[in-house]
Amino acid sequence: MRTSCLEYIGMFGQSIYIIGGWHLRKVYTLIALICLAVFLISTTVYILISRNSEGRYANCRGGQVAGNIGGSFSLINQDGITVSDKDIINEPSLIYFGYTFCPDICPLDSFRNAEAVTILEESGYSVTPIFITFDPERDTAQVLKQFTSYMHPKMIGLTGSIDQIKNVAKKYRVYFKKQNNEDLENYVVDHTAFTYLVLPEIGFVDFFRRDLTAKQLADKVSCFMS
Repeated sequence: MRTSCLEYIGMFGQSIYIIGGWHLRKVYTLIALICLAVFLISTTVYILISRNSEGRYANCRGGQVAGNIGGSFSLINQDGITVSDKDIINEPSLIYFGYTFCPDICPLDSFRNAEAVTILEESGYSVTPIFITFDPERDTAQVLKQFTSYMHPKMIGLTGSIDQIKNVAKKYRVYFKKQNNEDLENYVVDHTAFTYLVLPEIGFVDFFRRDLTAKQLADKVSCFMS
């Protein structure tokens, strides 16, 4: 159990109270100085680590990203198994949000990401492509398995409840909206189309637009792994 500085002050104060007021004030002052020193050292170390992390990838990022992007999640993979972000992001990963019934953008972007992963593999870099669906009603685990196996053998497909999908989409600042359509089977979903690079133990580091070629994407990702 961790003991705070105030608790230490209380314990020390009770134990030496009988010595006299002068000694008591001296001990209080000493403990307060120690607590202040610990706080300043901890703050300095945190700032240095943060600056070092930002500076490490400064030359790789395409631009500044305001605020926090990404975070923990729990979804169902293409094998029907519930997994968390820690279960699957154990190496650099390219996360893309889309849906398998998407008429054009999603399959093209997914294929581009898969091709980039292959290019990186040829250069000695191992990256996992991840596909998170916006459309859990149609994109079951079985459907995702067919889709991901076609795209790339390493690609992971993720689905879940609509609340789970909304939760992870919010963390990655992804917009999606199902169009109003009386046809319950043939509908489209409006959405943003970015690919997110996430590193284990670090988290989100950059996002990429869909106008990049597979080679350009691979080059940008490799910068973060060099």
